[in-house]
Amino acid sequence: MPSGRFVEATAGGCVIAIDVSPEAGSTEIVGINEWRGTLHIRVGAAPVKGKANEELRRVLSEALGLEKSKIKIIKGARSNRKKVFVELPPEDVEQRLGRCV
Repeated sequence: MPSGRFVEATAGGCVIAIDVSPEAGSTEIVGINEWRGTLHIRVGAAPVKGKANEELRRVLSEALGLEKSKIKIIKGARSNRKKVFVELPPEDVEQRLGRCV
């Protein structure tokens, strides 16, 4: 993944590199960390029994206008650094998230 690019094309959609901050005061898409090449998202839920992951999927679903079933955490389910598969082309993801950051 090139430096600063947080979305990578893959078969059937794309993969988003995300840094998640659980137990934040609010749930929001903070912005793009160009240095890490990740999207930074804060979630209010605690990382207990998958609650923070569900909150992450919910906020992405709303931002992308996509059903939660089309958003899957494929790496880092127990980590702050995640890879999330989304059933959208990378250009659409960047455009839709661009309205949020």
